[in-house]
Amino acid sequence: MDSDQSETGSGGAVGGSLIRKGRVRSIFSSLVAGRGKRLPPARKLVWLGGGLEPAVARELIEAGWDVMPLPLDDDAGVSIGQAGAAVAVVDFADGDDALVARIEALISAHLELQWLAVASEHTLSLPRVCELIHTLCFNFFIPPLHDSGLAVSLGHAWGKAQLLAPAARVAARQESDFGLVGISPAIAAVREQLGKFAGFDMPVLLTGETGTGKEVAACAVHAHSALRGGPFVAVNCGALPENLVQSELFGHERGAFTGANTRKIGRIEAANGGVVFLDEIGDMPLEAQSNLLRFLEEQTIERVGSAHSIRANARVVAATHVDLERAVREGRFREDLYYRLNVLHLHLPPLRERSGDAEILARYFLDQFRRRHRTRASKFSAAALKAIAEYSWPGNVRELVNRVHRAAVTAEKRLLGPVDLGLASGASAGPSLHAARAQADRDAIAERLRSCGYNMSECARRLNISRVSLYRLCRKYGLKNDLLALLLVPFGSLFCFDADASPLLATCVQWASQAASLLPA
Repeated sequence: MDSDQSETGSGGAVGGSLIRKGRVRSIFSSLVAGRGKRLPPARKLVWLGGGLEPAVARELIEAGWDVMPLPLDDDAGVSIGQAGAAVAVVDFADGDDALVARIEALISAHLELQWLAVASEHTLSLPRVCELIHTLCFNFFIPPLHDSGLAVSLGHAWGKAQLLAPAARVAARQESDFGLVGISPAIAAVREQLGKFAGFDMPVLLTGETGTGKEVAACAVHAHSALRGGPFVAVNCGALPENLVQSELFGHERGAFTGANTRKIGRIEAANGGVVFLDEIGDMPLEAQSNLLRFLEEQTIERVGSAHSIRANARVVAATHVDLERAVREGRFREDLYYRLNVLHLHLPPLRERSGDAEILARYFLDQFRRRHRTRASKFSAAALKAIAEYSWPGNVRELVNRVHRAAVTAEKRLLGPVDLGLASGASAGPSLHAARAQADRDAIAERLRSCGYNMSECARRLNISRVSLYRLCRKYGLKNDLLALLLVPFGSLFCFDADASPLLATCVQWASQAASLLPA
């Protein structure tokens, strides 16, 4: 018997003798050794289970495939990972429940491979097998496989794997480097800038719309800086009540004010030896801005109620979605602080400007979710990917994460479609998630303003936000016009009943307009 027959002369040899003690020996390499010939590198193919006929094996080898047969046992997953293949064929045999469950687990754990199925007509009549093949397999074949076009289909599957491989490699590398996943020129420029900024112990100012990944970028600065062994302390300046900003940032001494029963270490002092991330810096009150400026200039702070200066070596990374140059012109942000923070400036682009990244991010977030939770969802349909690419993403990456996670939780099928993501064409008839949230915020602020008699300080306290943030939200949601209308109501009534009151009304209109204009943009 020649070397070809000794390796592929029986199904048992193909399925068993080439696998010894958990080590994979490929048919291709075995035949090359037997023939003593030097053949070009082959494309690697994993074949799981039986069904690999000798004639089919020879056909695949001649087509340039390095076939690695593996049994469907407990070690199959490890062997697949060691094989380094891009394409796999799995034989469903008689389709019993235990076998199908094992195949489903293997495919779900190795979605980076392109899978082809071998199944008999009887096996294809089983609903569970049909669904699995339909949602997770590139193609399927019914025995006998000789001259079935298997080699051609494998070539197409391998080609698809190569198309997806660069994006997968880029995503894996970015996850380990900066956490900013994507292949668009816009996000590539951001990663390049981050790599330059991280090594210099200077303030960094991150700008961009809400949900673009500013905190992820701040974490990357910390992780790649000389201070990466120190703490990373994040502070949302917009969420701090105005009367507590000083205490939260710089700390306080016991007895400094009513309720200060113990000494408190501030966030900047807690970040000593590391990085303090000041999110929504544009909403910080002016008084706190002056103290922050002193810290940036002298690297010292004073706790509230103390006259003793404390050194704090913490690198400042600030972020905002506010136009700080405009805020400086309008007197809402200190010009000297702006120039102190804007040493290294990095703008995070919105998702709509990152061509091709939305689909990559969606796959990435679904894979991350699958690693942490049990879910039926395994991939996106072509229609879903098209909807993801065409949607404008007003909430940017944060909205994308929310939609993918919600779809993964509620999906009843393995293939996620536009409806699961809330991106079906009919879904546009109602308000988007972003618009619904905005309307809810506006209604809540308007109701609280009315209940407080339009006392801005009291309203900010009840909403647990700073007064500056309340002013900004009022302008954003058009509540300034509501306030103006409220101020004019009593004078309008006066005008209706007293014709001689028109000069007074004109004066009141001018006064009310000036009062409303005090609300910052």
